[in-house]
Amino acid sequence: MQKSVHTSKKGSPHLRKTLFQIMDGLIQRSPVGDAVYDFMDKKRAQGKPYYVYMTAGANKFIRIYYGRVKEYLESLENNESE
Repeated sequence: MQKSVHTSKKGSPHLRKTLFQIMDGLIQRSPVGDAVYDFMDKKRAQGKPYYVYMTAGANKFIRIYYGRVKEYLESLENNESE
C-alpha cells in the first residue's frame, strides 16, 4: 500500500509549475551525464513517488542554478575591481 503524497503549496505556484516543466523536459530528453537527471533517475529507481522525485530534482536544479549565478556575479565584481 502506498501513502498519498501531498505537495506543499507554499511559494509561487507559477515558479513551481515552471520547475516541474523543466524537470519534465529533462525526463523526456534523458541527457547523459546531467547531474539533475541522474539524481531524479536514481530517485525513480528507488521507487519514490512522482512528486517526490520531481520536487527533489527541482530543488537540486535550483541549488545548482543559484551557485552558477552567484559564481558569475562574483566574477563580474572581480573584473570591475581590477
